[in-house]
Amino acid sequence: MLIRQIEQFLRHHEMPATKFGRLAAHDPRFVLDLRMGREPRHATAARIEGFMRGYQAARTGEAVHAQ
Repeated sequence: MLIRQIEQFLRHHEMPATKFGRLAAHDPRFVLDLRMGREPRHATAARIEGFMRGYQAARTGEAVHAQ
């Protein structure tokens, strides 16, 4: 389920839900709405998952370059 993935992502990256919403969906209420039962369209869910993968890859790349 997408909300579970997002919640894990938020905890792992210590990111506020509103910041995630702005970055991933251009909607600061996105995560809050999901928590209230909103069901995103398939294309939106795919875009959000892609954002999380890309963010993680960028953070991993930063860690490698910082060494």
